[in-house]
Amino acid sequence: MFRYAIFLYCCLSGLALATDVRDGIPAPSLANTYQGDIDVGRYWVSEKLDGVRALWDGEALYSRRGNRFNAPAWFIKDFPALALDGELWMGRGTFENLSGAVRRQIPDDAAWRRIRFMVFDHPEPGMLFDDRLRRLQEILVPAPSPYITLVEQFRVSSEAELMAILERVTSEGGEGLMLRDGRSPHRPGRSDDLLKLKTYQDAEAIVVAHLPGKGKYQGMMGSLLVEMPNGQRFKLGTGFTDAERREPPPIGATVTYKHFGTTAKGIPRFASFMRIRPDLYGDSR
Repeated sequence: MFRYAIFLYCCLSGLALATDVRDGIPAPSLANTYQGDIDVGRYWVSEKLDGVRALWDGEALYSRRGNRFNAPAWFIKDFPALALDGELWMGRGTFENLSGAVRRQIPDDAAWRRIRFMVFDHPEPGMLFDDRLRRLQEILVPAPSPYITLVEQFRVSSEAELMAILERVTSEGGEGLMLRDGRSPHRPGRSDDLLKLKTYQDAEAIVVAHLPGKGKYQGMMGSLLVEMPNGQRFKLGTGFTDAERREPPPIGATVTYKHFGTTAKGIPRFASFMRIRPDLYGDSR
């Protein structure tokens, strides 16, 4: 049912998800939320890019679930022949345009010329991140292609400095910061080796129902009933445009919402819809 819903959504919107799933793609590391109480001096800091996660296996780009992105041959022609982890990115505030471009079966050259593969890791098992970053600097500086860029990563000396950088980045339209433990080996899955720091929290949930609107939303979707990874359900009713209420995210789709903590029962406070996440194919980031 989930796959059918996603397929139907893409067909109706004129888009198509790649289905060439490659076995053995390096499993990416996933971020926990920054809670403080860490030695920030151990971590490399970079801007959190609001892009589409992508893995390069030396030959092609894949989503974190192993679905191939149909990037033009000229886009990837000079990429290095080693595994890379990063984000496909068009710039701040461009996620919707980016998402539409990378999901097309037939790539739009004009759109792809605006995209960059922003690399932040080399998923080599057994190699500490300090060494992985050094290797990336050797290979990607200078960049072998105008379409690939090594994400700037830097150290901070204190939490106060970290928070000052967060304030500057968000005031300029950025989403937040990422922190990577320099002494950590590459580990698939979620851990404190990788942390995300934002002025608000975000999370993903799966759409299980469309609830009808009332008043000015009569005849449209009023809210989504969504389910969190722990099985809890709640209504997500704000943050939608009228167009999104007329054509809401399909049942089974993964959506991202922002919130400001949780209630005693674990329900997100002041949850607000941000976007559908077709790049996740139903799992969380």
